[in-house]
Order: sequence, then C-alpha cells, then structure tokens
Amino acid sequence: PENFFILRGNHEASGINRIYGFYDECRRRYNVKMWKTFCNVFECLPCTAVIDDKIICMHGGLSPELLSLDQISNIRRPCDVPDVGLLCDLLWSDPDAQTTGYQHNDRGVSYTFSSTVVQEFLKKHDLDLVVRAHQVVEDGYEFFAGRELVTVFSAPNYCGEFDNAGAMMTVDDTLMCSFQILKPATAAQQRQAQKGRK
Repeated sequence: PENFFILRGNHEASGINRIYGFYDECRRRYNVKMWKTFCNVFECLPCTAVIDDKIICMHGGLSPELLSLDQISNIRRPCDVPDVGLLCDLLWSDPDAQTTGYQHNDRGVSYTFSSTVVQEFLKKHDLDLVVRAHQVVEDGYEFFAGRELVTVFSAPNYCGEFDNAGAMMTVDDTLMCSFQILKPATAAQQRQAQKGRK
C-alpha cells in the first residue's frame, strides 16, 4: 500500500491488553518496560481516519455524543480510554440490526446503534461509508445499513475459538473498496501451529 495508518482500538489500552495477553507476551519475550512503552505509544494513536473526505474508519463505531467531526480532532492525546463518552464509543460501540437509535450494549460498555443512526450520520457529515472492526464476523467482513457500514475483522480463527475468516480492505484511487480474505486454518493446521509455539 502507498499509505498505512494505525488506529487505536479498544485493546490499545493498558487495562484491556493486560488482561487479554499482550502484557504476558511482552513480559515473556522482552520485559515489562517494553509493554509500558507500547502502552505509551497506544495512548497517542489516532482513533479515527477519514479517507478522501468520504470514508470514516474507526475501531468501534458511532457515538450519540458525536455531533461534529471536529470533536474527534479535539480529543487530547496522549490519553487513556474513559469508561464513557466519545472516545469510549468510537472504540467500543457496535451496530445492531435489532436496535432502534442507540441502546446500551450487552458488552457492558458503550452502545449499540441502528442502521438509521448510520444513514443519518453519513448524510449529516457528507460521508459515504463507515469502516470499523471490533466484532468477529464469519466471512472476515460484513455489511450493515444497506452497505453504508462494513465491519472488517482481520484475525482468522480468532483466539483459536472461532472458525472465522479474516479480511483486509483496500481502497483504490476511485474509492472502490475490495477485500482480501484470510481463510481460517483447518483443525490440523491449528494443531501444527500450537506445536510450533511450544
């Protein structure tokens, strides 16, 4: 790719990545200081990106607090991820076809939002597409809200517990989006990989 930008996700927070294995991996391979250095970098990462004024990307999703895109630019960094508010929602919220408007999320943090929320947000900000991650989807990517939002999940066989494919999305000069699929490993391939890690 010509350009590559890293956005902050909900696991780029010390309290989350400490629980979900990143701390242990850093400690095992390097040292705790390395983990702390990563966490300091994570606190500086941007939480969204806009491609050609038409495609907005974030890890989680939309927020009822997001009234202007300038609010995102005004998030001061470095920062930790708060339990509530705009930054929390950008990293934690989820689309839900059963939701009307915004509803509390079963994750216990942030919200779920409806297709109507997506359509109104895009129209208000003159955008065409929301790209997000944050949820395992079987085929690596999944559209929502009449193809106005896409979830792209890049980790096949997530945590060794799912049989999902992963995907990467490419955006060309005309803003045409295409997907590369990362097939899930077979059970035999997973066993072989486990042996190689020991």
